[in-house]
Amino acid sequence: MEWAAISWELPAGILILAIGGELLVIGAASIARHLRVSSVFIGITLVGFGTSMPELVTSIRAALLESPGIAVGNAIGSNTANILLVLGLAALIYPISTPHSVIRRTGLVVVAATAICIAVVIFGHLDRTIGAALVALLLAYFAYSYFQDGDVLAGSEDQGGDSKGVGRAWFFALVGIALVLLGARWLVDSSIELARHYAVSETIIGLTVVAIGTSLPELITSMMAARRKETGIALGNVLGSNIQNIFGILGITAIVHPITVPPEIIRFDIWVMAAATLALIVVAISNWRISRLEGLLFFLAYVAYVGYLAYLALPMA
Repeated sequence: MEWAAISWELPAGILILAIGGELLVIGAASIARHLRVSSVFIGITLVGFGTSMPELVTSIRAALLESPGIAVGNAIGSNTANILLVLGLAALIYPISTPHSVIRRTGLVVVAATAICIAVVIFGHLDRTIGAALVALLLAYFAYSYFQDGDVLAGSEDQGGDSKGVGRAWFFALVGIALVLLGARWLVDSSIELARHYAVSETIIGLTVVAIGTSLPELITSMMAARRKETGIALGNVLGSNIQNIFGILGITAIVHPITVPPEIIRFDIWVMAAATLALIVVAISNWRISRLEGLLFFLAYVAYVGYLAYLALPMA
């Protein structure tokens, strides 16, 4: 990539991410109202799937290139970033409500998915059978969430006379997803080339630019949702993305190409993800919200985590 391309793709990627995130939140919130389903459900499904696409593409490509560290670490690292970085910054913008019903249903699924992920990672090898089982669990969760969300079918029927409004909402959401994916690609690619231009270690690039880059859609979308006080989408986006990272991304990647889990992930990173998940649940049920102070603590914890990984990556003196 030429230096001239890097210079315009970096700011363009940030701008497109911001615009895409705004359109996605507007469209998703409108869809939720038209279908009479909660914004959390839309965040878990439509928004969560759309913003998880960079992780999916990255993990599949890494698996095909025989890079299991990126393939597995991408999903696990993104889950940690989604909780500590994404929810942390979103809560700093506007405190995030964590309704009891959401935590009881979706929060428990995140905990269960995390426990399953630990078991799969410790097993050490993700074959196609395990991958298919993970994808089946994701589809079962979607079906359960759909029918538990309340009067979905009746809500859809009542909105038949407002097809233009529904169509416009879906258009905004789909355009938003497309822009978020395009912006993330430009930003990640240009950031990698920028780091290489200044001779930064590729290990540091992977731990910072790539890991955070694939979580940028979740970050931008959740921050935009928090700014518009659509905290249900911000929370649902992260919860849905984390469930999909485990069941969907690891599952689909294993189906496409079985992968072996690197030992360093078993020793350290999977437990950091588990600790972040536990911290989210504890904070969520303590006062049924994530306050600005708690968001700041989440953010500082993520900075410490990335800093520690960067320290480990440095050559020994």
